[in-house]
Amino acid sequence: MTQATGPSPTPDRAAARARQHRLVLAVMPGLMAAMFLSALEQTIMSTSIRTIADSLGGLSLQAWATTAYLVTSTIAAPVYGKLSDIYGRKPVYLVSIAVFLLGSLTCTFAQSMYQLAAFRGLQGLGGGGLMALAFAITADLVPPRDRARYQGYFMAVWIAASVCGPTVGGVLAGADRILGLAGWRWVFLVNLPIGLLAMAVIAKVLDLEHHRQKARIDVWGGVTITIGLVPLLVLFDHGRDWGWSSPVSLGALAVGLAGLAAFAAVEKRAGDDALIPLRLFRIPTYRTAILTALTVGVGMFGAVSLVPLYMQLARDATPMQSGLVMLPMMGGIMIATVVSGALISRHGRYKILPVAGAAVTAVGMFAFSYVGIDTPVWVPLLLVLFFGIGIGNCTQAVTVAAQNAVAARDTGVATASLMFLRQMAGALGVALFLSVLFGTLGGNMTAAVSRATADPAVAAAIHDPAVAAAPRNRPFFDLLHGGQDVSVDSSFLHTMDPVLVRPFREAFAESLNVGFLVGSATMLLTLALALCLKEVPLREISASEALAQEAEAEAEAAARDGSGRTADEGPA
Repeated sequence: MTQATGPSPTPDRAAARARQHRLVLAVMPGLMAAMFLSALEQTIMSTSIRTIADSLGGLSLQAWATTAYLVTSTIAAPVYGKLSDIYGRKPVYLVSIAVFLLGSLTCTFAQSMYQLAAFRGLQGLGGGGLMALAFAITADLVPPRDRARYQGYFMAVWIAASVCGPTVGGVLAGADRILGLAGWRWVFLVNLPIGLLAMAVIAKVLDLEHHRQKARIDVWGGVTITIGLVPLLVLFDHGRDWGWSSPVSLGALAVGLAGLAAFAAVEKRAGDDALIPLRLFRIPTYRTAILTALTVGVGMFGAVSLVPLYMQLARDATPMQSGLVMLPMMGGIMIATVVSGALISRHGRYKILPVAGAAVTAVGMFAFSYVGIDTPVWVPLLLVLFFGIGIGNCTQAVTVAAQNAVAARDTGVATASLMFLRQMAGALGVALFLSVLFGTLGGNMTAAVSRATADPAVAAAIHDPAVAAAPRNRPFFDLLHGGQDVSVDSSFLHTMDPVLVRPFREAFAESLNVGFLVGSATMLLTLALALCLKEVPLREISASEALAQEAEAEAEAAARDGSGRTADEGPA
């Protein structure tokens, strides 16, 4: 049963609610534009980075342009959350967008991959606040019971960016010159009008009463979290290329873990001033919501990374076709977000949503572990839809649960911490799933080639001198004669004789199946955590209203204490 924590509605309160609803509708375009920037930045680069790297003469360095943004945006997220709690959402959010646009502008004129990586890092410093503060502002304006309904708009924006990003990136990168600039440079310039629109709307419309909190900036928290996260994020991104047991990887792991240990010690000493106050994790619902978000992040980003690989490596789909296969997942997320938002608003209950979502996703991933190269294409499309429905239910409800569990004054830092940890989990999930894929691929390739020799068509091809002598077929014969695996480069799949390439596609499918089994186990862990989630009645007042009530109560208490002391003490 849901209980309201605020007072019974009065005419004045109803008028305030109506005004607040109008404010939400007015500011939502600005928040959605900023969210679109954040989502677009993570998709538009996927189809343009190769062209950018070729133009700047740094093909081998292209991963660093992506890693730089990931590192700085991840680290910046909790910093923005804490600063917005202290100084107010509006000015901090405007700074976040401005820094992101400055980074986009500098990226436009990069002359080398090293410069681009540095400018992408600057862009990430702004991008870290785009999503976290949008959710925090929504929490300030909307009560938890109605919040999921509005956050559905953000998911729609995310889906639109996921669909438009790769296409726009490909079109711009493919253009020779546009208005005198190389086409790929417009990948960054396209951010400027969207960001300026977001700034204009937020600057003009967003009007939140800020109750300033007395706190100091946790400088050492920022330093130690940087020391901890930079080597770990770089390791997640490049560990497979370095070798997970290589000295460089082990060194990055050691430095990262030492930095995180120092961060925990610093945060414990900082208390309420901490960048991520550790007291929040003593709240059972918040702690369970965070753990659930972590496992969902691992499973969600892992699935997103594996499905396109299945289509390209096992089904010979083009990058564009593999991207379109993700549309059912985005549609499932949208459906789940709208439905779950309506259910939470109507009934005030949310625990059942991550439970059901984790179960659906676990079943979908387990079923995907049996998908092969000859499976009808509608089967993976249907399973991807299940992924979206399950993940949409989990992420929506967990965010609301975490925000509702903490005090109103901690809304910003709690929301940013959730986003930060989910992004870390996503980076870990991609590294984990790709490691499983490529770690099992060599053995599966060798076994598949060995089995294939029993096929009469393959046997005939093996004994054909012209087939054996063709350079395009060398990977098959290398494996057949005990050579090294060829998992580093998959380009041979497009040129090898069709009869010989089938075993390799089967091997890729088998390794991907192992990855989906790991994903299913991850979502079963999510299910267990969701079952442990303590359902706290949702507040029916927004965070800003709660802060106003707290400030009014503190003022009344101070006035009573002051008058009481005067009466007791009498005249001087």
